[in-house]
Amino acid sequence: MNTLNRSNETELIAAASALQEMLGRRRQEIDDARQLPQDLANQLAGLGFYRLVVPEDLGGLGVSPETFCRICEVLAEANGSTAWCVFIGATSQYLFGALPQTQLNEMLKEPNVVTSGVFADSGTVCFESRDGAPGYRVHGHWRWGSGCRNAAWISGGVHEVNATGERMIRDAPLTRVFFKPEEIEIKDNWHVSGLRGSGSSDYVADNVWVPAARLSGNVEDTPHATRPIYQFPKFALLGCPIGAICLGMATACLQEVIKVSKQKTPQGSRRPLSLRPSLHIELAESETALSAAKSLFYQRLAQGWEQAQLGPASLTDRRGLRTATVHLVNTSIKVIDKMYSVMGGTSVYESSCLQQHFRDVHVASQHMMVGEPVMELAGRVMLDLDEEALGL
Repeated sequence: MNTLNRSNETELIAAASALQEMLGRRRQEIDDARQLPQDLANQLAGLGFYRLVVPEDLGGLGVSPETFCRICEVLAEANGSTAWCVFIGATSQYLFGALPQTQLNEMLKEPNVVTSGVFADSGTVCFESRDGAPGYRVHGHWRWGSGCRNAAWISGGVHEVNATGERMIRDAPLTRVFFKPEEIEIKDNWHVSGLRGSGSSDYVADNVWVPAARLSGNVEDTPHATRPIYQFPKFALLGCPIGAICLGMATACLQEVIKVSKQKTPQGSRRPLSLRPSLHIELAESETALSAAKSLFYQRLAQGWEQAQLGPASLTDRRGLRTATVHLVNTSIKVIDKMYSVMGGTSVYESSCLQQHFRDVHVASQHMMVGEPVMELAGRVMLDLDEEALGL
C-alpha cells in the first residue's frame, strides 16, 4: 500500500498548521495579486503539498484522501485561495500514473514541481509528426485554471480528433495534455469577488504542437490502475477537497465570532454581543450542524480509502462520498452566512476574515464537483433509476 505512515501524515498536517499565522498576515497581499505570490507557491511545493496524492514511486508522497483533505482544511482556515491552489495543484498530478515514463522523468527533474490543470475536456489534439518526431497539434480553451501563473507545467483535458475534426474512438483514449507555460496564452480575466488569490485564469492553446509524450490517457488504462489511490473514486477525489476547504473557512468563521463577540458592544447596547441569548443559540446550532457534517464527511472518506485497498468502490460507496461532500459544502455555506450576519457591520471590513470567507465560500461552491446535479444524480441512484451513474 503506497502510503506514508500515520506519523508522517500527521507531520504534514502540522506543517500546514504552522503556515496559518503567515497566511493570515498575507491574505490581503494574496487577494490584491489575484494569484499566490511565487515564494508562497514554492514554499507549499517544498513541503510536498503539490504531490500529496501521487504514489511514492511515481514521485509523490502517497497520502490518504483523508490527510489530503485535512491539509486543505487547515490551510483554508487561514486562506481559502491558498488551500484551493494546493487542491488543484495536487489533483493535477493525479495523472502522473498515466504519463509516459520519459515525460514523467522530465517533469520530476524538480521533485517539488508546481503544477496546475483543468480536468474538463475543453480541447482537441490531432496527430502530426514534425521532423520525424510524433506529436499532436493542440487547440483548446480551459477555464478556472487555478494556480496556473505559479506552475512549471499546466495541463488540460482533451479528446483526440482526426484531420477532418472528427472525434477518434479508441479503447484507451488520450484525455490530457501537459504544457509549459510559455506554450500557451494565460488570459488576464480573473477579476472576481471570491478566491481572488487563486489566480484561476483561463488559458488557451492555439495550434500548439507538443511531443507525443506530453499526452496521457486514463490511469484506469494503465498497469497502475490497481493502486489504492486509483481505485478510490476519481470524482470523489476531485470533489472532497472542496468540502474540506469550505469546512476550514466555516470553522474559522465560528472562531472569529467567538473571539470578536466578546470585544464588540453593538450600537445602542450596553452589553457585549457575546451576552446575547440569540447569539448563543446561533453559535450552538451552527457548531453542531458543522460538526455533524464534518463527521459524516471524514467517516465516508475513511471508509472509501479502506475499500480502495481491496478494489474499486461500489456505486453505493461513490454516492455516499459525493453526497457527504456536497452536504458539507452546503452546511459550511449556511454557517458562514449566519456568522457573517450575526456580526453585523464588523463583517464587511477587510480586517475581518468573515468577509473574505463569505466571498470565498460562495465562489468555491460554484465548482461543478459540488453542484446541485450531484445530489440529483445521487437521488436517481437511490430510486434505482441509474445503475451506472458515471458522474459519481
